[in-house]
Amino acid sequence: MKAISQTFQEISPADFFYRNREIAGFANPVRAIFSAIRELVENSLDATEPMGILPDIYIRLSNMSDEDENFYVLRVKDNGSGIPADYVPLAFCQFLFSSKYKLKQSRGTFGLGGTMTILYGQITTNKPVKVISSTGPPKIYEYTLMIDIQRNRPIVLDRRIYDNNDKWHGTIVEVNLEGDYPKAMPKILEYLKQTAIVNPYANITFVDPRGRLYKFERTVAKLPRQPRETLPHPHGIDVETVYRIIRITRCKTLLDFMQEHFHRVGKRTAQRFLEFAGFPEDADPKKLKPEEVVRLVQAMKNFNEFLPPDADCLSPLGEDILKAGILKELEPEFVAVTQRSPSAYSGHPFIVEVGIAYGGKIPVGEDLILYRFANKIPLVYDESGDVSWRIIKSINWRNYGLMPGMPFAVLVHICSTKIPWKTVGKEMIADRPEVSREILNGIRDVARQLGAYLSKKEKAKYEKTRLSIFAKYLPKIAEFSAKLAGKEKIPDIGELLRRARKIEED
Repeated sequence: MKAISQTFQEISPADFFYRNREIAGFANPVRAIFSAIRELVENSLDATEPMGILPDIYIRLSNMSDEDENFYVLRVKDNGSGIPADYVPLAFCQFLFSSKYKLKQSRGTFGLGGTMTILYGQITTNKPVKVISSTGPPKIYEYTLMIDIQRNRPIVLDRRIYDNNDKWHGTIVEVNLEGDYPKAMPKILEYLKQTAIVNPYANITFVDPRGRLYKFERTVAKLPRQPRETLPHPHGIDVETVYRIIRITRCKTLLDFMQEHFHRVGKRTAQRFLEFAGFPEDADPKKLKPEEVVRLVQAMKNFNEFLPPDADCLSPLGEDILKAGILKELEPEFVAVTQRSPSAYSGHPFIVEVGIAYGGKIPVGEDLILYRFANKIPLVYDESGDVSWRIIKSINWRNYGLMPGMPFAVLVHICSTKIPWKTVGKEMIADRPEVSREILNGIRDVARQLGAYLSKKEKAKYEKTRLSIFAKYLPKIAEFSAKLAGKEKIPDIGELLRRARKIEED
C-alpha cells in the first residue's frame, strides 16, 4: 500500500489575510468600501488626537473611469503628526507592523485596517497605493507602493521628495479599489454622522462619487484627555505574558518582579500575594520551572487583594464632549449624559458613557434607536447581537414615560484597553456581567432624567390647557355673576389670570 504524503507550508500574515479578508470586514464590495473608509478615517483620528491636534479630515471617493462604476479611487487626507519617511512603506504595506502595540486605549489594535484596505485594493484593481506624508518641514515624501503578499513586505515602486514650504504635516492616502457605493452609501453616511457625534472636535468633509458634499463641522475645541501606557494587571495575565516578562526582567527577586512589572502592585500587596501563592520573596524569577510559572499565574487570578486597575490608560469622552456631539448632530429638545465610574473585567479597566436624547432630528420609528460606540468607533453593523441592544430591549420604558414610537435615542460608549468583542468582526460587544451592569445602570440614570423632563413637560401642558379654559370662560362667568348680583360693573379678572399664570410658571 502506497504511503500518503502530506505537504506542509508556511504562509505570511499578508497571505493569511488575503485568503481570509472577510475577517477584517472586506467580505464583499459593499462591506469593503465601507470598511476602507472607516479604517482610513480612524487612522487619521489616531494620528491627530495623541499629538493634541484638532482633526481636519478630508475624504473623497470618485470613480476610476466612466466605463466601470464599480471601481473607485479613495483619497483620505488628514492634518496629523505624519509618519517618518523610513517607516511609511512598513506602516502601510506590512501586516502587523504598528505603533499601537501598547497597553492603553486606542481605536485600532493590530495595525491591520489601513494595510488591509491597501491589500484589498491591490487584489481587486492591481493598482498601487500612493502615500504622501510629512512630519513637518523641511520635506514631504511621496511613495508609490504595493504589497509583496507572499513575503509580507512592501514593494517601493517610486519615491519622491518635495520641499515643505507650507509647513504642512499630515498624511494623504490614495487607494484604488472595487466597491458598491450605491448600496453602501446609507451605512457610510451613518458612520460619518456617528463619528461626528463621538468626535465633535473634528472637522470631517466627504465628497461622494456624484460630487455631493457632506460636512460635519467641529463644535468643540477641546480634545479628550489622552490615555497613558500602563502595566498588565495580575488578573488579566496569562502564562505566555509572564514568560515574556521573565525574559526581559532585570529583577533578581519575585518581590521586586511583582512590583516592577504589574499594575498597582506595591510592596505590601506583593508580600501578601507571594505568601498566598507559596513562593519565597527572594526567589529568582528567571529560575522558575515551567510548572511554577503556571502555578504563579493561577495564583494571580485567584488572589482577591490586588487593587482594581485605574483609568489613566483610558480616554473617555467626558460628559461635556458627548453632550456637545449629541446636540450637534441630533439637535434634540432634551439630552442627558452620564459617565460611570471606572470598573474592570478580568483585569481590564473600562468606562461606560451613556446618553439619551429626545425630540429634535431624532426619527420616529416602531423600534428603539440605539447608537453604539467602542473606543470612539461607531458600530453600525450587527446591532441585534450586541449586549447594549439586549439591555435596552429588556427595559420597561413606560416606567420613564417612554414608549416605542416616541422620538428618543440611546447612546452607549464603552472605552477599554480590551473591548470584549463577541466576534472577530468587532461590531458586537459580548455580554460580560461587569460591562452589562454598568450599561444598565447608566441607561437607567439618563432615562430617569428624561422621565422627569417629560413629566414636567406634561404637567406644563396640563396647566396651559387649564389656563386656556380659564381665559375662555372666566370673562363670561364674571359677566354672569355681575348680572346676578345686580351690578353694572364687571369685575376685573386680569389679576386672577396673572396669578394663575404665575402658578403655572412656578
